[in-house]
Amino acid sequence: MCGIVGLYLKNPELESRIGELFKPMLIAMTDRGPDSAGFAIYGDEVGEGWVKLTLRHPEADYDWEALATRLKTELQLELSWFQNASVAVFKVRAEEATLREWLSEEAPDVLILSVGQSIEILKEVGLPEKIAETFNLEGMKGSHIIGHTRMATESAVTMEGSHPFSTGMDLCLVHNGSLSNHNRLRENLKREGITFETQNDSEVAAGYLTWRLQQGDSLKEALEHALEDLDGFFTFTIGTRNGFAVMRDPIACKPAVLAETDDYVAMASEYQALTTLPGIENAKVWEPEPATFYVWERS
Repeated sequence: MCGIVGLYLKNPELESRIGELFKPMLIAMTDRGPDSAGFAIYGDEVGEGWVKLTLRHPEADYDWEALATRLKTELQLELSWFQNASVAVFKVRAEEATLREWLSEEAPDVLILSVGQSIEILKEVGLPEKIAETFNLEGMKGSHIIGHTRMATESAVTMEGSHPFSTGMDLCLVHNGSLSNHNRLRENLKREGITFETQNDSEVAAGYLTWRLQQGDSLKEALEHALEDLDGFFTFTIGTRNGFAVMRDPIACKPAVLAETDDYVAMASEYQALTTLPGIENAKVWEPEPATFYVWERS
């Protein structure tokens, strides 16, 4: 059992408050996932030709300044960076492949949590309220955000095994449920060049969507294929640079509720996580249908 929450803002005037609005949603899912928690926030976007990376190192006192200096000097790149608790966000004028190759060779202990132009992923082991405080969630700004609280079932309680999972540019996924064919899919996707950091079945779902998008699918087409190729029980919430999506399996045994107003779309595993949102009493509220996906994207 895990908890999922998501908030997509239609009203740009609320973007300065997204962390404030989202924090109680995440904490409301504590009983569904007390082991670890995390979220992916979209905002603070870098321009074309730039890449934003969320990086983490197991040592709490890791010297990010030294890493930034080496990266800038050895590759002759423009960059800026800032630290948020246990992670560092690097904004670099470079190609994704160049950065991944250099980090793999020169800083192999540094874990890449996300890469894109907008996304930042922040996650840790512990109660959701602790994670929210650690990363100052309440003070964050952005256009949309998805989060997860985990009760581990198929793998150990680790930061690496917590959600969200990201396997492609600005793409991430959170999952409540379990996939029965993830081992076979993982091997197939590896042959297609998709890399995995954990044995978590949810990371395979994220990798599958990344692969479908690389084949030229739109997000909607990728989700249509996912309904055909992913076996098991799942409620997914997927984040992209331009929006987010919600999808349930054909049996729909994992709970989900959606709410929409003129200002936002919100999703949660339980309605009680939505009750603090402004105007929720007047929102259109419904349960997502089985074998159906819902997508909200900016044009």
